[in-house]
Order: sequence, then C-alpha cells, then structure tokens
Amino acid sequence: MMRTNYNVEGGDFTKAGNVASCVKKTLKQLNVNAKIIKRVVIALYEAEVNIVAHAYQGHVTIDIDDQYITMLLKDEGPGIEDIDLAMTQGFSTASAKVREMGFGAGMGLPNIKKNVDELTLESEINLGTTLCLKVKLTE
Repeated sequence: MMRTNYNVEGGDFTKAGNVASCVKKTLKQLNVNAKIIKRVVIALYEAEVNIVAHAYQGHVTIDIDDQYITMLLKDEGPGIEDIDLAMTQGFSTASAKVREMGFGAGMGLPNIKKNVDELTLESEINLGTTLCLKVKLTE
C-alpha cells in the first residue's frame, strides 16, 4: 500500500487543487486507467476546494492499494448543519467572496458523490467535517 499526506490551508485559493494535481501525477506514474484518474481528480478537487472555501485548515490522506484509491479529508471548520441539504445540487453556504471567485456553486458534494464508488461524510458543528471517498481501481 502507498500512503501520502497533504495539508490544505483554508482560504488559500492560490493553492486550491494542488493535492488533486499531485495525486493525478502519481496515478499516471502508476499507470492507472485514465477514466479512473479523471473520477479521482474531480472528486478530490471538489473536496479540496470545499476545505479551502469553508474550513480553517484540513488534512488529506491518500491510500492506494491493489483495489482502491481511498481519500480521507478531515477539516477544522464550521461543520455541515444539514448533510442531506448539502448533498443537494445547487445548495451552497459559500460566502459572496468565494462565489465571486467562481467557487461555491453548490456542485461540490453532488459532483463528488457522482465520481466515487463509496462516500462517507461525518460532520460536527464548530469542529469540522470528515469525508472518506473510495474509487475502485478497476471498472
């Protein structure tokens, strides 16, 4: 198994997507199927941007084994009040500033769900959110 760890700084949109880019590069080096790489990168990018847009900071752990790419994202932030509502396409709690930058359209969580094989989301108000995403390495 291969494990990599990354830190994500809340509010730093200049670095949003860096983790997804690093993971994409690694998956290409491992000769992972391009369709699977695309799904992983979309889901990871959306999750990473959510940390940047909503949390103070976050930590991402990527595990790659012979069956799955597992992405664990933990943030320290406000948490998600209503997970079912947050999973609804178009729903967003992003600030006006975040929306002006072109983020926060309410597509993040629905887009993540669409691109992964397994999604687990846990959130505690005023503590943060943990997202576990799994993508099978074979179609």
